[in-house]
Amino acid sequence: MHEAEYRTRGNWNELKGKIKKSYADLTEDDLTYQEGQQDEWLGKLQQRTGKAKGDLKKWIDSL
Repeated sequence: MHEAEYRTRGNWNELKGKIKKSYADLTEDDLTYQEGQQDEWLGKLQQRTGKAKGDLKKWIDSL
């Protein structure tokens, strides 16, 4: 899933808060998703967190 899917569910802000709680050094820019840019967005999060993309997807989906 990505921001647009979470946003349509109405819980993207809640998820962003949980992500920032775990990774306080992430910025709003880090958490801004551009439609059609999921791989780039996950790549940015991967660089900032040191987690693998697959692990990030699973972790975000579990929040």
